[in-house]
Amino acid sequence: MKVFGVDIGGSGIKGAPVDLERGDLAEERHKVLTPHPATPEAVADSVREVVEHFGWQGPVGATFPGVVTGGTTRTAANVDKHWIGVDAAALLTSRLGGASGSSPVTLLNDADAAGLAEMRYGAGRDRSGTVIVLTLGTGIGSAVFTGGRLVPNTELGHLELRGHDAEKRASTKAKEDEDLTWQHWARRVRKYLAHVEMLFSPELFVLGGGVSRKAEKFLPLLEDIRAEIVPAQLQNNAGIVGAAMAAHAARAGGPPAADDPSPTAAPDPGRRDPRPAVGTPAGRADGGR
Repeated sequence: MKVFGVDIGGSGIKGAPVDLERGDLAEERHKVLTPHPATPEAVADSVREVVEHFGWQGPVGATFPGVVTGGTTRTAANVDKHWIGVDAAALLTSRLGGASGSSPVTLLNDADAAGLAEMRYGAGRDRSGTVIVLTLGTGIGSAVFTGGRLVPNTELGHLELRGHDAEKRASTKAKEDEDLTWQHWARRVRKYLAHVEMLFSPELFVLGGGVSRKAEKFLPLLEDIRAEIVPAQLQNNAGIVGAAMAAHAARAGGPPAADDPSPTAAPDPGRRDPRPAVGTPAGRADGGR
């Protein structure tokens, strides 16, 4: 089963067809630079460019670096403020398929997408306790799971740390902007993890984002954290894979509740529940959520 996934980021927009049986990209991903300013219309055109590169026709999953409810983007901490309140799933669907709806788009928070992929195929696989997946990049994204179930749109990067949003001090961007050593940056990350651990008592932290490729440089420095800490296994492909998972579930599940905050596709009479079940095999919907 192949479904297309797109990961919208602050610097780049990347996507590829995903093989949901393997939990990996079916083809080498294609990436374009994120337009500046990254308005909804400009980004939608870039997403179309990525999808058309593969000649794809069919459902598409896409991530967004902010809160997403009912296909609408509610926050825009690290992107253009014009995203706030936009029915982005409908906008992207219009760009990709027009009135025909040939490529309905399912939209979800980027860290939630990465977390779904890591929980099914990666570092969180078969873990049923409380697991927190953190993506360290321009900001800090979070995905919280308990009993294998996602609590969407947690946005733990905005917890206060020394009078600032945590992501302003402990993100990869903060390390680069302030030219911090691995030791100095790791101390900030450790303080952030200790705060999150105090609030949620997870049994596992999964640290993702591009910096997960260099885990050996900072993971050994994260001392005095009770929870197990591991690097993400899918690394920068996790968002693409998780987006594809959500798009597949959106076409296969039951209708969501009216107040369901989970990722949803643009309006589609045949659409059913978009919530991917972490504990179920890819390709089977979770009718109980």
